[in-house]
Amino acid sequence: MDQWKNRTAVVTGASSGIGAAITKDLVKAGMIVIGLARRVERVEALKKDLPPNLQGNLHAVKCDVSKEEDIIRVFPWIDSKFNGIDVLINNAGVLHLTELIKADNSELIREIIDTNVLGLVFCTREAYKSMTKHERNSHVVHINSVVGHNLITNLEFPSSNMYAPSKFAVTAITEIHRQEFIRSKHHVKVTSVSPGAVKTELLSEEAFKQMGDLPFLEAEDVSQSVLHVLGTPPHVQIHELTIKPFGEFF
Repeated sequence: MDQWKNRTAVVTGASSGIGAAITKDLVKAGMIVIGLARRVERVEALKKDLPPNLQGNLHAVKCDVSKEEDIIRVFPWIDSKFNGIDVLINNAGVLHLTELIKADNSELIREIIDTNVLGLVFCTREAYKSMTKHERNSHVVHINSVVGHNLITNLEFPSSNMYAPSKFAVTAITEIHRQEFIRSKHHVKVTSVSPGAVKTELLSEEAFKQMGDLPFLEAEDVSQSVLHVLGTPPHVQIHELTIKPFGEFF
């Protein structure tokens, strides 16, 4: 991670779970981190978990990535204030346990697509502008999911609505980004990190009960995998990294 010391990372969905863990670990690794979230006060609260001499390297910024206008407003400001963006972690995501065939979930469907797919695309687009402007080695990490590669075919599990389709989109988008970055002739890497089940606020207590005795990853496990991906030398690109808890059967 030495190559990233004193350089700037943006983490979306930084207020809890995987995003919060990544935010803290990147600061501890020596980066200046801008944590984007709707609940910006929760990002500010993460400072108490950091060494006093590093707390000033975490900056909480309010941004709802489901709204393109928020993204367009925030990213140029980050570029100007922090001399560019070197790492982008597209972590923000939502999951709703409801069925596609229900008649009253149009807003839930739109929220999933706007956050998990369009938010990721627009954040990457705006970060890419900064990355290429400053001509430094850069890296984009998409937090994907194992359900973005294989559907869980178990009728006893609750339906996750558009969550799996949105993550299948992230899998395809990662490859599209890889190809576009190569064609651009700029040294911008992209990686998809696909965790299995993770114990975070994304799943409700009721969902945890319905999933029974499944093993779970901790958010910190995923964060350490992200640091591993970022720590590769410039000539190495991990395109896809899958991380599962031991004993996961799907």
